[in-house]
Amino acid sequence: MSLSTGTKLGRYEIRSQIGAGGMGEVYLAQDTELDRMVAIKILPEALASDPQRLQRFVQEAKAASALNHPHILTIHEIGTTANSRFIATEFIDGETLRQHVNAGMKLSDILETAIQICGALSAAHSAGIIHRDIKPENIMVRRDGYIKVLDFGLAKLTEPRGSTTDTEAPTKAMVNTGAGTVMGTANYMSPEQAKGTHVDARTDLWSLGAVLYEMITGRVPFHGETPTETVSLILQKEAAPLTRFTNEVPAELERIVTKALTKDREERYQTAKDLLIDLRNLKRKIEVDAEIERTVAPELRPSVSTGGGQSVTPTGSGGVAATTSAKTAHSASSAEYIVSGIKQHKVAVAVIASLVLIAVGAGVIGMSAYLRARNSEVAIESIAVLPFVNQNHDPDSEYLSDGVTESIINSLTQLPSLKVMARSSVFRYKGKEADPMAAGKELGVRAVLTGRIMQRGDSLTISTELLDVRDNKQLWGEQYQRKVSDLLAVERDIAREITGNLRLKLSGPEQSRVVKHYTENPEAYQLYLKGRFYWNRRTEEGARKGIEYFQLAIDKDPTYALAYTGLADCYSILGTSYNVASLSPSEAIPKAKSAATKALEMDDTLAEAHTSLAYIRLNYDWDWAGAEREFKRAIELDPNYANAHHWYSHYLMAMSRPEESLAESKRALELDQLDLVMNIHLGWHYIYAHQYDLAIAQFRKTLEMDPNYGLTHWYLGQAYALKGMYAEAETELLKAKYLLQQNVAVEADIGYAYAASGKGGEAKKVIDELKQSSKQRYISSYYLALIYTGLGEKDSAFEWLENAYRERSDLLIYLKVDSRLDSLRSDARFAELVWRVRLP
Repeated sequence: MSLSTGTKLGRYEIRSQIGAGGMGEVYLAQDTELDRMVAIKILPEALASDPQRLQRFVQEAKAASALNHPHILTIHEIGTTANSRFIATEFIDGETLRQHVNAGMKLSDILETAIQICGALSAAHSAGIIHRDIKPENIMVRRDGYIKVLDFGLAKLTEPRGSTTDTEAPTKAMVNTGAGTVMGTANYMSPEQAKGTHVDARTDLWSLGAVLYEMITGRVPFHGETPTETVSLILQKEAAPLTRFTNEVPAELERIVTKALTKDREERYQTAKDLLIDLRNLKRKIEVDAEIERTVAPELRPSVSTGGGQSVTPTGSGGVAATTSAKTAHSASSAEYIVSGIKQHKVAVAVIASLVLIAVGAGVIGMSAYLRARNSEVAIESIAVLPFVNQNHDPDSEYLSDGVTESIINSLTQLPSLKVMARSSVFRYKGKEADPMAAGKELGVRAVLTGRIMQRGDSLTISTELLDVRDNKQLWGEQYQRKVSDLLAVERDIAREITGNLRLKLSGPEQSRVVKHYTENPEAYQLYLKGRFYWNRRTEEGARKGIEYFQLAIDKDPTYALAYTGLADCYSILGTSYNVASLSPSEAIPKAKSAATKALEMDDTLAEAHTSLAYIRLNYDWDWAGAEREFKRAIELDPNYANAHHWYSHYLMAMSRPEESLAESKRALELDQLDLVMNIHLGWHYIYAHQYDLAIAQFRKTLEMDPNYGLTHWYLGQAYALKGMYAEAETELLKAKYLLQQNVAVEADIGYAYAASGKGGEAKKVIDELKQSSKQRYISSYYLALIYTGLGEKDSAFEWLENAYRERSDLLIYLKVDSRLDSLRSDARFAELVWRVRLP
């Protein structure tokens, strides 16, 4: 039954019906809380009573909401009203692709549309989701030309690559098509769908091939009078060539469509990424050919009959065909045309043709010179290096793709005039087969570098592509076939090519910094990459593995300064209370200090090593002047090193300089806006500046970026507790405990919240648990002092603060600004402790 205007579904108010299909009706509605228009898809009551169809409906919401891609419809929520279920999604102001196909499409629009659809499918397939019903009706085209793929109602969740067991088997309902069950729309079904056999991601690529065929010709590749006849044609016949229905189609486009529509899926495109690359390459070639054609005088252009001017129309029924330009569709250059003329009239036109070739050559050279001059006018000022793809799909070689990515990022950050997105921001796209153009726009950069790595034995194949996000074109691309031992040289070549193609004018020292490497030993370098790979996990196990590999790298090259810096970072994280803290400070930090000092003895220009040493002097040595000197030196060497600003902010807060701390916090966030840690750190600053409302607002904003990030819930719980909102604090801290398994700092904050809210019994239980855990691992005595302070037991609090002093707990540097200790400040013992820690 249709819903009338004004009907309320929770917070949504129906405005009008905008569509209907087998899986439900779609309405335009107003979200009265957020004041926005949304689309509401409703499963009718009659269908909601069918368990199988209801399961498919819920599956649509789960599948689509698991995806976060600019070309996939965004799911807001799934809800229930009366006896019906509904999904609220973003409202797309535009038309279906069907309407565009019927109106006729230009070749450039066809390719751009296919590229965007392919990017969406690539993201879905990476998440283990197959659409299984790709057709023009399930693709929306916004008014600005942006594509959105809809309706994952037939989506099938596949088991992730490499998985042998389904850990969610007891709770996750799988929508698997049984043998003989046909699901989808007949005209766009793959042969395997038509037969009702097992389907995989290649099914979607076949369906996209059918949609591409229809965009070009105005008709589907297989058309029967009935669905049964259509299925029979799909299984038994080959699609007619595109040239039967259009007068001018690039040979490469014919090849792409034919490969997509291959019945044997082993011969078809194997991944959406492969199809995406071919489509992009064709689009760029056509654009380049068109640019060259425009530089050649009209009288020298080849005369090509299209049978109808610049518009290409089909000879059969099925709607208006794609409108293409003969000039852009023709893939041969003017020079090739002239050569063909010489072959036909060798004697009569040889001299004329030669003169024409000279003219054309001069025109092309002139155009190239113009493009170089135009491109050299303005340098590209920002870049994101997306995580290189490990084409081996082997976790043991993941360090290689991650390491190359990080090394290129570090090289480019040496240039003060270039904004380089930090590792933490770009690695959000790791494993997602993200569309580079969409990622570049989301990150707010002008250029994007992508890469793929394949290792076979001791041979490496590295493919790279540099894209201009604003102009939607390729700036540079290269494939390197080298030995693994040549990896350092390849990285130098890539960095050099990038800076050249970004049109950056570099001084000699700047160019040297970009291509600088800290070892010439290829084995040491690979071991270093493995160490960084494990360090970046920020876990106890990762830090210990990192130490192992960094030490092996040092054994191979005792002068490898960066490896010593990695060693320092690993020991620091193992001995710092608010990290993994499995070693006492007295056991871990001297080793960290020794490694950082060694690194600087070898290379005093390492901003990372100065930051590591500053961190140690701040948290362990309590050498305030020395710490500030090292932080300032690190920032001087690399003003774009976000971590230096981040930790300098910690120093300034401990020194009771909150205004300066805020400036450094904001600078760190500015350099790495999408990094969750930097976003949390700004909230941490507000906590210690006693601005709890600002802290809560910042943590809530961070949760919008990732609602399941445990550190955000932890610090939000702290802010709530300090504001006296204990119920909210308990909720957030318990979430953090679940998300951050075995984090004793979270346990301690739960104990403090219990104590401060009057739940003394629960607080004492936490104290007992922490004391028991301390028999197996290091736990800072500062945590126990906090809980005793919350309980009002001052003597016990000072007893544990004294223990923390003997341990040289890093948390003591915040004595002057930690408001949880306010009740102790009037006691003479507190002033004496501040004096012994040498706080100013």
